Amino acid sequence: MSDTPWVEAGDKAPAFTLTSDSGEKVRLSELKGQPVVLYFYPKDDTPGCTLEACAFRDQSARLKKLGAVVLGVSPDDAASHEKFREKYELNFPLLVDADHKIAEKYGAWREKNMYGKKSLGIQRSTFLIDPAGKVAKVWKRVKVDGHDQQVLDAISELAE
Repeated sequence: MSDTPWVEAGDKAPAFTLTSDSGEKVRLSELKGQPVVLYFYPKDDTPGCTLEACAFRDQSARLKKLGAVVLGVSPDDAASHEKFREKYELNFPLLVDADHKIAEKYGAWREKNMYGKKSLGIQRSTFLIDPAGKVAKVWKRVKVDGHDQQVLDAISELAE
């Protein structure tokens, strides 16, 4: 289903319950009252995904100060997520979306074209969910460089 529409700013964030790298269930409904940075990435321990995860890790003090929670989501399994998190000392949960149902709900599961070969997969994207559970901002086709700052700026605007 690559023609799934994107969730857009102003939409109610689709609910989810996913298992984290530590085996805990993470429910979006339990995070109400704080901004949530929900980012979808293709694969653990690949160059772009590592840069993105480390950028969010390095911004954790500023994100915490703004009351924000970061959640990374990919189709990788919990063991892969755990290895990735430990290797790079990531300080936020990585969630397992093995059947990519949540990525599909958000519109992040898209047709991709790599060297002329079409396949379905995660398109790197980030959704900022406001404390009331509405999508405040969407970044589609994320370019990793500077993305952490864009997200911080958007969270700061929410707080104003």
